[in-house]
Amino acid sequence: MKFRKNTSIEPDINLIPFIDVLLVVLIFLMLTTTWSKFNEMNVSLPSATAQAPTDSSASWVVSVNAQGHYAVNGLQLEGRSLQDLGIALADMRKLDASLLIKADASASHQSVVNVLEAARMNGVSKIAFATQNSLQAAKPN
Repeated sequence: MKFRKNTSIEPDINLIPFIDVLLVVLIFLMLTTTWSKFNEMNVSLPSATAQAPTDSSASWVVSVNAQGHYAVNGLQLEGRSLQDLGIALADMRKLDASLLIKADASASHQSVVNVLEAARMNGVSKIAFATQNSLQAAKPN
């Protein structure tokens, strides 16, 4: 009896089909990827100086209407400037108070930033914004 020697056959790995599949996947990804950038709007943002505020804790309400007029705790202010608002909020420095801003949806961004700036100048650090539920806004009064 003649026995054959077990010669091990070395496996041959062909990389060309693997490279072809990878190239097809790469081409597919390149064709389906969105390369466009998002559109940007030109916006002129209001400015404010930034400093570290101090702590505060009663509750004051500043209302801003669509025309940019302010009311502090229900009392309407004569002026619309940052200094007028700062004077109206000056007593908050003595109290440990928080500030609730109720701004009309049509109020200018600068009007709201003026309230924030006046609060910062008076050392108010606890600030909240009042919102309404969208379901309540849809119901007529």
